[in-house]
Amino acid sequence: MKKSRENTVVKISLLSIVANLVLVGFKAFVGFLSNSIAIISDAINNLSDALSSIITIIGTKLAGKAPDKKHPYGYGRLEYMTSLTVSAIVLYAGITALVESVKKIIQPETPDYSTITLIILIAGIVVKFALGLYVKKTGKRIHSDSLVASGTDAFNDAILSISVLASAVIYLLSGISLEAYVGVLVSLFIIKTGIDLIRKSVNNIVGVRVESSLSRKIKKEVAKEENVQGAFDLVLYDYGPDKYLGSIHIEVPDTLTVSEVDKISRRITKNILQKYGVILHTIGVYSVNTKDKAITKIQNDIKDIIFSHQGVLEMHGFYYDEEDKTISCDIIIDFAVEDRDSLCKHIYEEIQEKYKDYKVHITLDIDAND
Repeated sequence: MKKSRENTVVKISLLSIVANLVLVGFKAFVGFLSNSIAIISDAINNLSDALSSIITIIGTKLAGKAPDKKHPYGYGRLEYMTSLTVSAIVLYAGITALVESVKKIIQPETPDYSTITLIILIAGIVVKFALGLYVKKTGKRIHSDSLVASGTDAFNDAILSISVLASAVIYLLSGISLEAYVGVLVSLFIIKTGIDLIRKSVNNIVGVRVESSLSRKIKKEVAKEENVQGAFDLVLYDYGPDKYLGSIHIEVPDTLTVSEVDKISRRITKNILQKYGVILHTIGVYSVNTKDKAITKIQNDIKDIIFSHQGVLEMHGFYYDEEDKTISCDIIIDFAVEDRDSLCKHIYEEIQEKYKDYKVHITLDIDAND
């Protein structure tokens, strides 16, 4: 599967390189022939696209390297660096086009459009739209941000070429040259797209929450397991597209033996790997009291205190030790709460006040995936 994905990215990128280089040749020739700075800029933009595809191939090959001692989880994240580089090229192309368009406004030149110019512009638009649609669709299907960025860039090129074509038609019909002004508007659009792509790439590198749908599916699947009363603290680490390693806590009755818990843990690991391709390398256990009604009452009282505060999303991992006089649990507070630490402290103080003879521990957990 991994090799197939890599081959797909390389093939699509090679197709983009060939298509862009052909367009570069035709557009550069027509641009110099017609004295159109817009068409020449468009040709330069196509050249940057070819460079982007080359970088995508290099990044994909590097990201596909086998894990080694220094990088035991592989090199998958390098693909995010590739995506960032391609996004930067998109931004650079937009800035370059903006600069050239502004120069053309300040020092206008008379273009000389011909029938062959219009034909090549139309052909370039068709090729770019088709290429952009295909590359972007394939990128989304195989979860390749680099291909999505390249496909988006191809769409932007098509829009840029449409503006150049429209300017040429208007000039031929009315003698009014608008290509520089249209070029400014399109350049600003390309710059915005570049910034958005860079932001997405940086987020992937820094680390963002996994899609809520995947998180919910995994938790729901884990909770289906017999004797599992709840699934919490799911954390997934992204080591490249479609490569997640993670950990989770499960609540099970305190009547189970270690051997029984081990079997449950192994079944969960196998099931989640088969269904979602996620490796749960760690499954922690919370023991749920089923023997002492007095402990159950204390747990319910503490739960009432915690959920009396607005912004609390979840409580789990309740632990009570009569011998050590210890009470502990984890809570999750909505990120929308302005001062989560203060709220957690206030909850702790309320519980500690009610159970003065106990050492109370309240852990502010992170809602990393929901």
